[in-house]
Amino acid sequence: MSYLEFDKTIMINLQESLNREVLRTNRKGAYHCTTVVDCNTRKYHGLLVMPISETDSDHYVILSSLDETVIQHGAEFNMGLHKYEGENYSPKGHKYIREYSCDIVPRTMYRVGGVVLSKEKVFSMYENRIMIKYTLEDAHSATILRFRPFLAFRNVKELTYANGAINQSYAGIPNGIKVCLYPGYPELYMQFNKKVKFVFEPYWYNGIEYPKEQERGYPYKEDLYVPGYFELPIRKGESIIFSAGDKEAATAQLKTLYTQEVSYRTPRNSFYNCLKNSAQQFYFRPNETDAYLLAGYPWFKVRARDLFISVPGCTLSIEDPVRFEKILHTAMPAMRNFMEKGLYDPVIREIDQPDVLLWAVWAIQQYARKMGTERCREMYAGFVSEIISYITDGKHPDMKLTYNGLLYAEGRNKAITWMNSTVNAKPVAPRSGYIVEFNALWYNALCFHKELAGDGSAEFIDEMILSIGQSFPETFINEYNYLFDSVSGGVADWSVRPNMIFAVSMPYSPLTRLQKRAVLDIVTKELLTPKGLRSLSPKSEGYNPCYVGTQTQRDLAYHQGTAWPWLLGAYLESYLRVFGKSGLSFAERMLISMEEEMKLHCIGTISELFDGNPPFTGRGAISFAMNVAAILRVVELLEKYNAE
Repeated sequence: MSYLEFDKTIMINLQESLNREVLRTNRKGAYHCTTVVDCNTRKYHGLLVMPISETDSDHYVILSSLDETVIQHGAEFNMGLHKYEGENYSPKGHKYIREYSCDIVPRTMYRVGGVVLSKEKVFSMYENRIMIKYTLEDAHSATILRFRPFLAFRNVKELTYANGAINQSYAGIPNGIKVCLYPGYPELYMQFNKKVKFVFEPYWYNGIEYPKEQERGYPYKEDLYVPGYFELPIRKGESIIFSAGDKEAATAQLKTLYTQEVSYRTPRNSFYNCLKNSAQQFYFRPNETDAYLLAGYPWFKVRARDLFISVPGCTLSIEDPVRFEKILHTAMPAMRNFMEKGLYDPVIREIDQPDVLLWAVWAIQQYARKMGTERCREMYAGFVSEIISYITDGKHPDMKLTYNGLLYAEGRNKAITWMNSTVNAKPVAPRSGYIVEFNALWYNALCFHKELAGDGSAEFIDEMILSIGQSFPETFINEYNYLFDSVSGGVADWSVRPNMIFAVSMPYSPLTRLQKRAVLDIVTKELLTPKGLRSLSPKSEGYNPCYVGTQTQRDLAYHQGTAWPWLLGAYLESYLRVFGKSGLSFAERMLISMEEEMKLHCIGTISELFDGNPPFTGRGAISFAMNVAAILRVVELLEKYNAE
C-alpha cells in the first residue's frame, strides 16, 4: 500500500477527485499541475507551464492537457476529462481509472475492457520538459494509442479564445512535431521515443470551464486549440514515452532521461518525505549562479520575507546546508544593494519591507544552531553586523529606532508586515507604531549579534538589550496578560492576533517564563486550530474566517480570522520552550492534522491558508513554502527532543 494512494471509489467520484491536485516543478520555475484525474480546474493548470524570461516574470500555459484514447478492434475509449457548461464532463475518462498513486512520480492505472494501461509523469529538474510514460500492462489483442494535445499558449492570468490569429503550421521533427501558435512564444516540441504518425486535424474545443476560477469570481471559460492527433501501436509489456518541452529531445535517449529524472526524486512514502519533496519543489535557479526559494505555487514569485522565513526549514531541516548557503549567497548582495544604495532587486520582491532584515538575522541564527556558531560567525557575522548597524543608524525608510530601544514602523497607509492584504490600496489590518513581532525579532537579533561578536560586542548593544528587556513588556503586556498587536502614540491595538507568539518562540525573548506561559495560554484558547493559528480571534472585532468569494471579499478575510499553518510552527516551538518534554505528546498530536493534508487539496504538500472555522478548508495557493518549512522545523525539533 502506497503512502499516497487513491482507489477507484475516490477517483471516479468527481466531488472527491477534482478537489485533489498534484504539482510537479523544476528548478527553472516551470511546473506541471492538474487534478489527480487530469481534469484542469484552474487557469493555472497545465501539463507544461513555464516562465518566458524574454517576455516577463509571469508563467505561461503552453501545453494544457493531453487526451489519450485506447483503440481496439476499431472501438475508441477516450480517457480524457474536461468540464463544460452545466456540470457536463467529457469524455469522462475518469471512469476507467482503477487507482492512483504518487510515491515517486504520479501513476494512474486504467482498465479499458481487457486493456490495463499505466501512466506515469515526471517533470525534468533542469529543463522545461514534461515526460509521460505509458505502459501496456495487459491486453488481449492489438492495441493502438491516440493522443490529442490541447494547446493554450497564454499567460496563466488570462484565458484564450478561438481566433484566426494563431499559426496553425507545424514542422515534423524526429518522432513528433513542433508548433508555435503566436509570435514571442517558444516553440513546443512534442515527441515520442518511437516512430509515430501525426494526423493534422485542427479543431477548437470551445467552452472548457475552470470551476476554481468561477469560485474565485474570475472569468472561467476558454477555448483550446488541438492541431490534430498522434497515433502509434503499443505491444503488451511495452512502454512508450511522450515528451513535451521548449527544446528538441534526443528521442533515442528519452527512456534513459526518464529513468535518470525518476532517480532524483525523494520517494513520498512518509509524512517527512512528502514535506521534504515539497520543500525541494520551491527551489528556483534561473541561471547557473543564483539560487532562490519561490514563495509558493502556482502564482507566487520570490518574496523576501517568505524566503528568509522558509529557508531554514526548506534546507537545514532536510540536511541541505549547502542549499542554504547558496540561497544566502544570492540574497545577501540584493540586501546590501538595498541597504547601501536603496536599490530594489529584480527577482527578490518586497525587499524593502522593514521586518525582512530581522527575518534574515533569524534565518542565519537557525544556521548557527544547526552548523555551529564558529562556522556561522565565519560565514555571516559581517552581514549580521551590517543589518544591525543599518537599523541602529536609522537608515530604513519605514522603521526607526526610538529612545527605549524599540523599533517604530509606519504602517497606517501602507502594508508593511506579513499581514499585507489591501483593499483600495489601504491595509485591511493596518499595523503601525511599535509592532509586536518586529520588536520580538529585534531583541532576538541584538542578542544573536552579541553572541556572534563574543567579547567584541559593543557596549551600546548590551545597553540596548537591557533597555528592550524592560520596555518590551512595559509596552506590550496588557492587563489581561497577553500582548498588544501594536502600540502607536499611546493607542494600543487590543485585537488578539497570533503575532505575539514570536515573543515566545524566538531563541532570545524579553519575556519571563510566566509571561510566556500567559501568552501561550491566550493563543491556545482563542487562536489555535488543527490547521494553524487564526490570524484574529473570534472574540475580536472584524472576525472573518472564511476565505471565499470575490477578490475583494477574500482580501477582507485574508488576515481577519483565517488559519495559517506556518504560525503553528512558531506556536509548537513556543509550547516546547515552555513545557519541555512534557509537551511532546501534544505537539505530536497537533501534527496529525497536518499529515492529513498530504492526501487532501494538493497532495503531498500544504495549502497557503485555511478557513478559521470548521471544517477548516484549505484555500489560496496550493503549495506554500512558509507552511512546509515551518512543519519541517517542528518535525526536526520533535526528533531532537525525542533523541534527548
